[in-house]
Amino acid sequence: MADLQTQMKQAVAEAAVQQVSDGMVLGLGSGSTAALVIKALGEKLAAGEINNIVGVATSFQGEVLAAELGIPLRDLNAVERIDLAIDGADEVDPDFQLIKGGGACHVLEKLVATRAERFVVVVDSTKLVDRLNLNFLLPVEVLPTAWCQIKQELIKMGGEADLRMAQRKAGPVVTDQGNLVLDVRFEGGISNAFLLESKINNIPGVLENGLFVDLADEVLVGEIKDGYPGVRSLKKLN
Repeated sequence: MADLQTQMKQAVAEAAVQQVSDGMVLGLGSGSTAALVIKALGEKLAAGEINNIVGVATSFQGEVLAAELGIPLRDLNAVERIDLAIDGADEVDPDFQLIKGGGACHVLEKLVATRAERFVVVVDSTKLVDRLNLNFLLPVEVLPTAWCQIKQELIKMGGEADLRMAQRKAGPVVTDQGNLVLDVRFEGGISNAFLLESKINNIPGVLENGLFVDLADEVLVGEIKDGYPGVRSLKKLN
């Protein structure tokens, strides 16, 4: 039997796929929960429960998985619209602001989320936090020739920044775009995500950071109640 966190992820992935209808262009996210979404999509497509969908992958990992499952794919430049993007998050605060980038895919993830008519975030309950960056580091993707310079700028802004190192190879993590990632912690966490996102992205040599500000339309939260997995929908109040 799957552990509780996996059960929550599976439940939320299946709930998200219920929002997919025929003919949609879909943003396919990255990470463990998004992979379950892609698998669920592939199953519904193979069973004939949905038809004529097209996926826009946000990572090489997602592209490979979708291709294996027979989900048609297109490049971001080749689509006129994205109807629905479904992706996970590393942290979600009460204002629906996110930190993403644990898998170093946040550049394409943000491009797709920004393009989408609706952006649905799928997480298990452990990802809900009162304040961003207290536990999860903020990823900042940088040009390889500039990482030392950018690290010093982030330190001036009050952050502790370290180059992300690979786990099963020598050297740093290299993104799908060929860049490096600095992981940053700000003392006391992040109180103004909107301001910080802009300040970091204005540092020369920064490609993008993992703050997703005012992008999520709905957060689907997988949780265990009375020993069984369920899903809670959180939506912004207009």
